[in-house]
Amino acid sequence: MSSPTATILSLSRSVYLRAMPTLSALPQLYAYGHALEMDDAKVGLLRDSSDAADDVEELRRRFDADGYLYMKGYLDRDEVLEARRSLTDGLAAAGVLDERFPSLEGVCKPGAGYVFKPELTNNNPAVQNLLYGPRLTGFYRRFYGEEIRHYDFTWLRAIGPGKGTNPHCDLPYMGRGTHRHMTCWLPYGDISFELGGLMVLEGSHRRMDLLENYVYRDVDSYCSNKPEQVTNAQTGAKGFGWTFTGTLSHNPPVLRNKFGGRWLTTEYQPGDFLTFGMFLVHGSLDNRTENRLRISSDSRYQRASEPIDERWIGPNPPGHTTAGKRGR
Repeated sequence: MSSPTATILSLSRSVYLRAMPTLSALPQLYAYGHALEMDDAKVGLLRDSSDAADDVEELRRRFDADGYLYMKGYLDRDEVLEARRSLTDGLAAAGVLDERFPSLEGVCKPGAGYVFKPELTNNNPAVQNLLYGPRLTGFYRRFYGEEIRHYDFTWLRAIGPGKGTNPHCDLPYMGRGTHRHMTCWLPYGDISFELGGLMVLEGSHRRMDLLENYVYRDVDSYCSNKPEQVTNAQTGAKGFGWTFTGTLSHNPPVLRNKFGGRWLTTEYQPGDFLTFGMFLVHGSLDNRTENRLRISSDSRYQRASEPIDERWIGPNPPGHTTAGKRGR
């Protein structure tokens, strides 16, 4: 008799994964409600650096040049799918999923929209071991060449049909410590172009002429001499009291024309991960499926010797709550 885990993995391969063929040509892509311009000079595929997985010097060279590393199949596929099972079980318990389908398929109820549930990663061994176990922490330890630490907060997102994430850099949300930390974006299953995975703007990390007045701002800062902003910060009104949301643009095609480069993406599979720095412009494609959730997580890693942003550490990180606000 097969184990429950084996049954889950068999189901994921025979039912869930079969629905996600890899396309040989790019279809029309959409981001934040806009059709991307599909010229070869404006959109393309991520470079796969799994060929250099054991060559840390080459990985550092590519990271400096590209601003990201995409490692196809670097993580254990079965471990990722087991983590997916734990997350979809949690989403089902939260009433997000359509009960007519196996929870593993991630079929959502109408109007699910943007589901942000970082609590599903807490006390979740399958997710914690995947993100903070030896495989990924070993990668960052070798890349940095010294001991590392990670944020205690894990960003878990389940994106229903509709708009993806608008273009932004990560530093405005987590820039109170080092600026040399890295994001790991990880898909929990196959993510087709239609389901809408992460995209990065090629070469944008080098465009400080366009980023400098944006990227060093703090979404949780407010003007302490303006009563309305003080009230918003203290009460959590108007979007947690933010006077600056961290969004760079609501129009990815226009932003690309301003920065140059290409929007780069791919069709992701279990075991893939994408890592990038705080200055790389990125967002996500829209989810153009009828009823599927795109499930992914963001986790952050840095040198242990460098300062860390206090909003994202500890047993109950304050994050973007009123406790994380800072007057200026």
